[in-house]
Amino acid sequence: MQKLSAKLKNVPRSTSPASSPTSKTLNKEETLSESSKVLTDNNSEENQRSGKSEQDSRVPVLNMQGKPLMPTKPQKARKLLEKEKAKVVQRTPFTIQLKYPTGETKQDITLGIDAGYSKIGWSAITEKTELLAGELELRQDIPRLLKKRKAYRNQRRSRKWYREPRFDNRSKKDEWLPPSLEHKLQSHIQLVKQIKKILPVTRTVIEVATFDTQKMQNPEIKGTEYQQGKLQGYEVKEYLLEKWSRECAYCGKTDTPLEVEHITPKSRGGSNRVSNLTISCHNCNQKKGNKTAEEFGHPKIQKKAKKPLKSAAFMNVIRWKIVDELNCDHTYGYITKKNRTELGLDKSHANDAFVIAGGNNHTRSQHIHKAKQVRRQNRSLFKANFLKGGNKKRNTVKEVNGFKRFDKVSYEGKKCFIFGLRRSGYFDLRDIEGEKIHASANSKKLSLLERANGKIEKVKRRSLHARLR
Repeated sequence: MQKLSAKLKNVPRSTSPASSPTSKTLNKEETLSESSKVLTDNNSEENQRSGKSEQDSRVPVLNMQGKPLMPTKPQKARKLLEKEKAKVVQRTPFTIQLKYPTGETKQDITLGIDAGYSKIGWSAITEKTELLAGELELRQDIPRLLKKRKAYRNQRRSRKWYREPRFDNRSKKDEWLPPSLEHKLQSHIQLVKQIKKILPVTRTVIEVATFDTQKMQNPEIKGTEYQQGKLQGYEVKEYLLEKWSRECAYCGKTDTPLEVEHITPKSRGGSNRVSNLTISCHNCNQKKGNKTAEEFGHPKIQKKAKKPLKSAAFMNVIRWKIVDELNCDHTYGYITKKNRTELGLDKSHANDAFVIAGGNNHTRSQHIHKAKQVRRQNRSLFKANFLKGGNKKRNTVKEVNGFKRFDKVSYEGKKCFIFGLRRSGYFDLRDIEGEKIHASANSKKLSLLERANGKIEKVKRRSLHARLR
């Protein structure tokens, strides 16, 4: 009975009376293969005893083979665990797997992905309901770490007295990408695959780019509905707002209506290319008049305008690779913004993903999954700098008292993550945003909830402003 009660405590309680799309019939199989397990080391005894979960109002369900079924309400999941007809296979998102054979009935589920340079938003919806939604923050430290690795290698090679000559035996694949871009590409693909492991997604739509920069390079092109429809001019202004951080390029004002402005006026030979456009408030636009930006006292404006927007350039490199790999539909960010504005939704990656999936008057999920990518381990054996006496200090320890860095733990009733690992057994604990919980917590007072797995994740209640108005 104690074991059964522990399982029931881990089942999330529903905060919404929304009806469940769960089928009464599931798939019929007699065996469970090892490959069907969703995640590793999440079905521990400590996980089962962890108390009330932060789970959304829907619980993903897997059949005996580990294939996804329609998610159910927490009440039904709790009853299945109580009768020992299911087991917990994943904590975040909270997922159960059935122990009995059954048939299968599914609804159409559309997955919307708001692809991005630093964050990815996702939302899975049925015809009437949003099932799950979340945001994933990507790693931004890869270029810095690659430079650090290069310095380590150069330092090591400089200590070699002699090295035999060798021919150039290095070659790159035809579709080679820089490591930082390759990581972001694979992050998008892996996220979709992970969601499909717990939800029977039938259609995927990805926002491949905020802007179509190729068409913006020649806005005078004729014969396309793209340039002459209701969205004419909409994309260019959104690009400029993003590039100039939504502030006037001349005075820096933010809380004021902004206008598209020519750096070199058209009357003096300036073109409509984005490299000759900036964003300014009405007063600065009028004061500038027929002057160039340099004559107006801002010589650096032209140089900045010619630089491509980093995030847009990134999406132009990998956007079709994502579509080809996942064989999915695609859309553009300026269309997403137009539809989101018409729905009256606040700007967020999860709301964008909801619109991308085709969300309209759907019942919104009350919770959102916040995730952040982290390093799995520090591979370097020693610190970069020498200590006094010419000695090198060993790098960060890998494990202390059964805990690793970024493990999710419970400390005095608070769920947090281990950001700093010390041999003394006293750890630095923080939440997913990096806010400090305790600078030096004794490991004896910690309870392990989830092993670090390349990302940390938490379920948060969605604010009222994020829902349809």
